[in-house]
Amino acid sequence: MASYILAIDQGTTSSRAILFDNHFSEHGVGQQEIKQWYPKPGWVEHDPHEILQSCVDSVFMAIEKSHIKPAEIEAIGITNQRETTIIWDKSTGKPIYNAIVWQDRRTADYCKQLKDDGLESLFCEKTGLLLDPYFSASKISWLLNNVEGARKRAENGELLFGTVDSWLLWNLSNGKTHATDATNASRTLLYNITEQCWDDELLAIFDIPRQILPDVRDCAADYGKADTSWFGAEIPVYGIAGDQHAATLGQACFQPGMMKSTYGTGCFAMLNTGKTRVPSSNRLLSTIAYRLDGKTTYALEGSIFMAGASVQWLRDGLGIIQRADQCDTMAQASDPDQEVYLVPAFTGMGAPYWDAEARGLICGLTRASGANEIVRATLEAVCYQTADLLSAMKDDWHNSEARQNTEQIKTVLRVDGGMSASNWTMQFLADILNAEVDRPEVLETTALGAAWLAGYYAGVWDNADGFSQHWQLNRQFKPQMDQLLRDNKFNGWKDAIKRTLI
Repeated sequence: MASYILAIDQGTTSSRAILFDNHFSEHGVGQQEIKQWYPKPGWVEHDPHEILQSCVDSVFMAIEKSHIKPAEIEAIGITNQRETTIIWDKSTGKPIYNAIVWQDRRTADYCKQLKDDGLESLFCEKTGLLLDPYFSASKISWLLNNVEGARKRAENGELLFGTVDSWLLWNLSNGKTHATDATNASRTLLYNITEQCWDDELLAIFDIPRQILPDVRDCAADYGKADTSWFGAEIPVYGIAGDQHAATLGQACFQPGMMKSTYGTGCFAMLNTGKTRVPSSNRLLSTIAYRLDGKTTYALEGSIFMAGASVQWLRDGLGIIQRADQCDTMAQASDPDQEVYLVPAFTGMGAPYWDAEARGLICGLTRASGANEIVRATLEAVCYQTADLLSAMKDDWHNSEARQNTEQIKTVLRVDGGMSASNWTMQFLADILNAEVDRPEVLETTALGAAWLAGYYAGVWDNADGFSQHWQLNRQFKPQMDQLLRDNKFNGWKDAIKRTLI
């Protein structure tokens, strides 16, 4: 008898539900876009109720398309946009404010003040992260300080905090489970990734009451059950991981030295460093890759804030494309002699620059430049930023103890996410990296990783070794660009970065 695993993949621009069968194949998919709100420059918000409803609607779409009964679903795995922050009333379930999205920069001045006070090294040592508005802690603090009565209610135990996974889980369990997994906890600036616990010293600095925080569990664990009232059957939730960690699992990057890069709203590269935390001298993040059976695997991560979101800007902001799939054709048709560069610092710059105040810049425009050249520059920017990350990771890895008994980083990158479907972009990525780029058969590796966690814990899917054997290559992109041209193009990118960061 077939068994099915449901993955709920809640992202920045849409929510998705995918049913996987025994052979790890997609059996039914549902998706619904969600709206982003921009109340002030640099502010980005979501409606928490819309997040929840879009996930529920997507699940029903997937079930209807798959022609199965909810009772045939063995377990649910949840993966989510990380760092996005929600606080709600634990009696009524009503959020006290909109969800503050990971892209939001409203707390930049607060984070700068903490840096000026010399606190960044403490946070880096304990959490592996930098003091940046990107992470949840400063968002929590802002909510407690700016929503009327919130701080007193939090101190009285009336409020709960959660990243999106916790918000979904609490609602699906009808308020029975307030929990998160180690990967999402590790992105809050409040979780000690060495001691594996919420850190009282860090909580005190941000003045955050401990009682609002969720319980932290392994990525594959018993998270309770989705109540029958939601999907027509009681379904256990057996897996949770932040989106980039789930993609690392979905790409079967279980061995130290393996690396993946996901191209969604942003771009996130993650290098498995095994049981050893690798400190970064290049302003990368040391983070938890995943925690299984009580054992923690660490990673180096580089985050790019704008990837697919830049393509959205071409469509919704500039109006020079109507559909994302037009980009390949337009980039191909662009004038190769036009040296146009886009630095997509619309919400600041991520790794390895970490400049919250940087803003977008287009360099090299002439009267002959047009829509095709701007589209090409947008796609190329994603690849240049990936090259920055890979260079920083190689440097940190080369100088770390984690490299002992492990080979140098393999010059093959596993890619996934929506933009990885662009052949033009992936070929340019291989060219500018001077490395092979492997695209798998299943591009929805984030959802697949969440599904694997749930299926593994339920005992109906293979363990890590068995799952790795099912990874299949769709296409390998090999570098074709002349070294001189590669150097010239990358030097132009570095010049554009310098102009942006002035």
